[in-house]
Amino acid sequence: MPANLPPQYHKVDEEYRAATTPEARLEKAREMFRLLPKHKGTEKLQADLKKLISRLRDDVEGGKGSSKKKGVSYRIPSEGAGQVVLVGAPNTGKSSILAALTKATPRIEAYPYTTREPQPGMMHWLDVRIQLVDLPPISADLMEPFVPSLIAAADAALLVIDCGDDATLDQTEVVLERLSKNFVELVAEVPEDNDDERVHFLRTAIVANKVDAPGGEDRLEIVRDFLGSRFPIVAASAVGRSGMDDVARSAYDLLRVLRVYTKTPGKPADRTSPFTPPIGSTVLDLAGMIHRDFEKTLKFARVWGTGVFEGQSVKRDHVLSDGDLVELHHS
Repeated sequence: MPANLPPQYHKVDEEYRAATTPEARLEKAREMFRLLPKHKGTEKLQADLKKLISRLRDDVEGGKGSSKKKGVSYRIPSEGAGQVVLVGAPNTGKSSILAALTKATPRIEAYPYTTREPQPGMMHWLDVRIQLVDLPPISADLMEPFVPSLIAAADAALLVIDCGDDATLDQTEVVLERLSKNFVELVAEVPEDNDDERVHFLRTAIVANKVDAPGGEDRLEIVRDFLGSRFPIVAASAVGRSGMDDVARSAYDLLRVLRVYTKTPGKPADRTSPFTPPIGSTVLDLAGMIHRDFEKTLKFARVWGTGVFEGQSVKRDHVLSDGDLVELHHS
């Protein structure tokens, strides 16, 4: 959890939890966002509050009996270390990437607009589970109404482009512009001064798919020239199965999490299923992820890993590193 939140924030948080109507909860959530200090340490909390405000706003507007016609909507709960959405123009190969990296079996055809609803799948990177969600394509002619909200609710995005198509740059700009008009900004890094509650910034990398197509390498260089300063770029071919490990690693890196393993005193370490707290998390943060009561009872921890002696005793505010093994001790 972010440190140094002002007392006023905690007071409004309590008022939010006590609120009994969507309108009151929305008002308090907006007040919490205004009070929240905007810096790198509160980046995740900023994003979570924006998602909460968006959901509450939908609840309030939906409860007013508006005659405005609404289309189908989807909510896909995040699983594993985080949710990464596959975004792109028609026929870029998003579904092929999902099939290559997960056990999902999306419909894959040679014509555009095959994907008409979100398709989730679980990907493994080393011993971490990451949820990938293939979304319907975005073009100048069509964007499903629910797509921007699903992207805004995700933890990160892979923007898939087609290196087999001369129009790939124009198609990509259309995707970015259409999302921007719907208050969703795909970016390499989320800005710290993120004050507008309506705008959702999502950390994104480009997957340059179909680099093995005729002229694909040349188009990749053009993409690097025009978009390389805006996004990290990973070259791949889902059909040729090249670069898939790089895509998986990129998805993991976008989440900005750590792999932290735990052990119970006197018992062997569990190195099969790590916890994945955000980078910068402390021993106390880890305790809270395991069980809320552990935050109150935690006395100290022993850590095996980076920057410590093997089994070194550390305080509750010790900052964790990737791959650490932690043994919690309670009072």
